[in-house]
This record gives sequence, structure tokens and C-alpha cells, in this order.
Amino acid sequence: MSIVDQIRKISNTTHIVSDPVVVMQGIVISIHPLEVNVEQRLSLKEVFLVVPERLTEYKVTLSSGEELVIREGLGVGDKVLLMRVQGGQQFIVLDRVVG
Repeated sequence: MSIVDQIRKISNTTHIVSDPVVVMQGIVISIHPLEVNVEQRLSLKEVFLVVPERLTEYKVTLSSGEELVIREGLGVGDKVLLMRVQGGQQFIVLDRVVG
């Protein structure tokens, strides 16, 4: 490996380490497929989002045939708190934001 390649590698590593995560807010603009808009300039498609189980819908069907919602999923218009994973290719949906 040449000295130039080594300097490039060190430079790239320094850049990644200096900007490990970014926290931001977004608004859910679509559910199927999931899409979140960040600062009215960036739309994140479902493939880039990691959604924890607690933010997904969970229903059960009772013996009477009635569906009971145990946990509500994300909805259009929900404000969410996002964390960009190092490298910027994935965003973790941390939680809903109220207020």
C-alpha cells in the first residue's frame, strides 16, 4: 500500500469517527410503504428505516371475531425522532414525538 493510499484511508476513517451519529426529527408521510420526510428536503424510504417493534401495529382476533388493537403503529402525520447510523445509509426510528 502506497503512502498516498494510507493517508487516504486515515482521512476517511477520521471523517467517519468525527461524525458518528446525527439525531433529527421527521414526519411520517406514508405508511404502506413507510416513508418519513426530514426537514422538508429529504424523504426516507422504508428500505433506509429501522423501526422498533414497539412502533409497529399489533392486533389480536378475539374468539368473537372482533379485532383488538394492542399496539398502534406509526400513522401519517406522526412526528418521529430519528438517529442516523454512522455512514448515513440507515436511520433508526427511536420514538414518536409529542407536542
